[in-house]
Amino acid sequence: MSGKILVVEDDPAIRLGLVKNLGFEGYEVVEAKDGEQGLELAFSERPDLILLDLMLPGMNGYEICRSVRKHDSAVAILMLTAKGFEQDKVLGLDVGADDYVTKPFSVKEVMARVRALLRKKRALEGDGEDYSFGRVEVDFTARLVRVSGSVIETSKKEFELLRLFIKNRGRVLSRDQILNHVWGYDYDGTPRTIDNFVQKLREKVERDPDQPEFIRTIRGVGYLFDGPPPGK
Repeated sequence: MSGKILVVEDDPAIRLGLVKNLGFEGYEVVEAKDGEQGLELAFSERPDLILLDLMLPGMNGYEICRSVRKHDSAVAILMLTAKGFEQDKVLGLDVGADDYVTKPFSVKEVMARVRALLRKKRALEGDGEDYSFGRVEVDFTARLVRVSGSVIETSKKEFELLRLFIKNRGRVLSRDQILNHVWGYDYDGTPRTIDNFVQKLREKVERDPDQPEFIRTIRGVGYLFDGPPPGK
């Protein structure tokens, strides 16, 4: 399998073992030895999956998970913890982790969980080159959008916004998440920027932009794309 994985672990021996095994499996691996570095790399490297130790010097795994989830709903997070208490596991899942492994763990089990989380992530995103909803067909390779069979003009940002919605269908995306994914973490934009682009996109792909069927507003939170699974 391919993909980029960030390993955030302060124990040098455990970190080295994970990095070597992940590299052997064919993944691109980035590593961090503390919480601050891990959070920085989570934003700058945009990994597909984060292997996140709970007990870290400085910023702990819970804090990192909360911060990452505030801006990124798609990255898979597998939490590594020496704690075996149920409440610690529940808290990890509540702050945004997808799964957890309790130390001491089997490397084979960690690799299997990594593969399972990446399969789930890719299934949600869809691996096909085309996607259809309502009257709309999207060709990701050619970067074309057709409505009722005719190609419509979309700006680069409009297309990336539509791609983000499709890849996260069924998930509520905050305006901050949208802004960071489409415009980048360093862009000094406002929520109004997102609202304007969403309205323009609705005018192009919705039958009735004022009563959207697919790009729905979740009041006080952000937006939800309510489209079908790929191939439906």
